[in-house]
Amino acid sequence: MNGVDDQGIQRDVLAELAWDPQVLPNEIGVIVDQGVVTLTGYVDGAAKAWAATRCAQRVRGVRAVVDGIEVRLPGTPGRTDGDIALAASRALEWDSFVPAERLDVSVANGWLMLRGEVEFGWQRRAAEGELRRLDGVRGITNLVEVRPSTPPPDERARQDVQRALARTLGGERVTVEVDGDTLVLAGVVRSWWERDQVERVAWSTPGVRVVHDHLLVGG
Repeated sequence: MNGVDDQGIQRDVLAELAWDPQVLPNEIGVIVDQGVVTLTGYVDGAAKAWAATRCAQRVRGVRAVVDGIEVRLPGTPGRTDGDIALAASRALEWDSFVPAERLDVSVANGWLMLRGEVEFGWQRRAAEGELRRLDGVRGITNLVEVRPSTPPPDERARQDVQRALARTLGGERVTVEVDGDTLVLAGVVRSWWERDQVERVAWSTPGVRVVHDHLLVGG
């Protein structure tokens, strides 16, 4: 990938940042080297940093994204850790797909620590997604463990996952292997959005506790 391509990717990432209403593009700097995008700058919440990263991942040609954005909460009095903890607990309770009673949230200086157990990996992802949207959050450490209540996937489950991926991606670009309660993903996807969709399908499989993602993002 040459410098001209990098310049084009940089223009597209900046345009995507300007298009997304969740991000103020003047807050974010974009550096591209051989398709690897590094985001820099300062934002006033983890939600903005996450949104900026997702913007970059949506752009065609991006091989990886380095999040160098620093979260700096406003100097004026705002939410306390107690306020954030209460908001986090309520957000999890309001999400009917998340087992809030099995999760625990602690907050220190605006940084959330999420612990507990869930049955499916997608519930772990959903819980973190709810907390990323909260005001005053600097970042999240997700320590939730996935403990399925069903037996590990078998060959039939692997075939079901492969068919689900074919329906989503429209091709056979991704392979799936089963190793006990672990799914191993390999192959090439066209974008980070496709990679996210593959992980979503994998984590939705009953009996899966771990997903090893060896996918490459390419053309």
